[in-house]
Amino acid sequence: MFEYIQRNKKIMHGLLIILILPAFVFFGVDGYKRFNDKGAKAASVDGREITVAEWDQAHKTEVDRMAASMPGMDVAMFDTPAMKFMALERIIRSKVLEASAAKLNIKISDQKLAKAIGEVDSFASLKNADGSFDIEKYKAFLNAQGMTPEIFESRVRSDLSVRQVIGGVGSSSFSPPSQAATTLNAFLQQREIQVAIFSASDYLDSAKPSDEDIKNYFTEHAKEYQTSETVDIEYVVLDLPTVEKTISVSESDLKTYFEQNQNLLNAKEERRASHILISAAKDASAADKKLALEKAQTLLVSLRKSPESFAELAVKNSQDPGSAAKGGDLDFFARGAMVKPFEDVAFSLKKGEISDVVETEFGFHLIRLTDIKTSAKASFQEAKASLEQDLKRDLAKKKYAEFADQFSNMVYEQSDSLKPIAQKLKLDIQVARDITKQSASGAKAPWSNPKLLQAIFSADAIEKKNNTEAIETAVNQLVSARVVAHKPAASLQIEDIKPMLIQAVLSQKSLELAKKEGKENLASWQKDMALAKLQVPVVISREQTQKLPTALVEAAMRTDASKLPLLVGVDLGAKGYGVIKINSVLAPLPVADRKDSVSKYAKAWTAAESMAYYGFLKSLFKVEYVTEKPSSPNLLKQP
Repeated sequence: MFEYIQRNKKIMHGLLIILILPAFVFFGVDGYKRFNDKGAKAASVDGREITVAEWDQAHKTEVDRMAASMPGMDVAMFDTPAMKFMALERIIRSKVLEASAAKLNIKISDQKLAKAIGEVDSFASLKNADGSFDIEKYKAFLNAQGMTPEIFESRVRSDLSVRQVIGGVGSSSFSPPSQAATTLNAFLQQREIQVAIFSASDYLDSAKPSDEDIKNYFTEHAKEYQTSETVDIEYVVLDLPTVEKTISVSESDLKTYFEQNQNLLNAKEERRASHILISAAKDASAADKKLALEKAQTLLVSLRKSPESFAELAVKNSQDPGSAAKGGDLDFFARGAMVKPFEDVAFSLKKGEISDVVETEFGFHLIRLTDIKTSAKASFQEAKASLEQDLKRDLAKKKYAEFADQFSNMVYEQSDSLKPIAQKLKLDIQVARDITKQSASGAKAPWSNPKLLQAIFSADAIEKKNNTEAIETAVNQLVSARVVAHKPAASLQIEDIKPMLIQAVLSQKSLELAKKEGKENLASWQKDMALAKLQVPVVISREQTQKLPTALVEAAMRTDASKLPLLVGVDLGAKGYGVIKINSVLAPLPVADRKDSVSKYAKAWTAAESMAYYGFLKSLFKVEYVTEKPSSPNLLKQP
């Protein structure tokens, strides 16, 4: 555990800041304010525009966040019109809540702000031994994330204020027991049914497609059987490594840089320690913590008698999986690598000394200091090689912004060729062939970015032969492409895909036969139920579906059961057709015996009231959409 933290300090630092800010309403209410408010309008809230540029940036931020949190995942699945629209809905939500908080004149006191910041778990290590907040560490922590205390606290205030807008509804929501009982009785009701399912697969032998059937099917679905549209492109890439190649530094530059950063280059004191951890989580019961402490104290007694047995006892008893197998060894670490209580003790010990029991948020530790590296002053010659690399990288970051502006302007202003920008910035013109619109799936090339592919396959690029705009395909990476050859999609010949067409027609005809026979049997059985050929009776509910198709269960539970038994039919889509015989309605379990369901119902009711209130706020603050909403209603549901 500690070994992992020590070796991955940068990663852990990043994770900490993610933990600090999760409560911000979709990245913080004023998080979107930093985006450029120029450009086409996507929507408006209370008369204030949301630009397409702002929307694009918000969506990109979400896609990048997804990519970072799920390495290896194809982010193209998140870069779709539906997902992009959801990003717009989240911007709208934040602006609606912000407008509502302003209208309600909600103010967050300094005391409430301080309390909220003090309760952030990730700030626990910034507190002094007496529990007070170490302001200097707090400032340094935020500074490392590119924020000032003023910016951070402003965001927290905004978040707390908008939370009160919806939070008031949630805290006042109430669902009477009688209402919960009525709803849950309906939801948990059980019914005894029998079914007959007419599956399409059962009619494959009867569905014999003729040549005429195949020809008609191909004519109707010709667009589904085409070669992919492809293009050949030229493209140029501007990124930090490219800019860095253009930079050279002199000896005097390096010496100046060395003097300016000498404090950072000097090696700090490091300590090497081993530990035995007896785990006890922060939320563990008092009894469990007592048992863990007693075990640690017992081990300490053994170590006082036999210090040389530390490694052996660590292997047998330590509950830190990262170090136990190595006798508890944590290797060398500097200040700031470990949690404060552990660090304070480790840096107070003498070499070879064993500590008393040390409590941290992970449990109880026994620490043995095994070595000390004293601080050393770095020399210019020793640091020269790494200095040159660091200085070039720093200068490249500054120069990249200048190059990026030139790149963006030139590919637009001289849109008939990539040669001018390639010559000016010393970029290579690269070539890619037979690119399709779907090439982004799993591809790693710069041109495989979904937004760039969209630009490549636009009319401007294909018909007018213009360069695409400069598109950011990764952090500090811009790409522009140019179509040099285009092959439109073309219909395939029927003989080339006849086996595929036969299978498609078979599926279609067998499904038609299944549904036809299902409906005919239903009509016959409704006249005389004794003729019905049904499976054995089963008891179902919306919770206990007996693995029956969802559409069938819903039809069985929704049907008016005032006159039983009765037969109903249900279209099962691509699965065929179903006939249900409802024999009887069984009483659900008493609601009193389903406390978990009552709790879930109360939460669902609160969520529904909050959504209704948010819907009211959207109408109150006159939310207007310029962009078209997706057709699927499921994509519009927002939490």
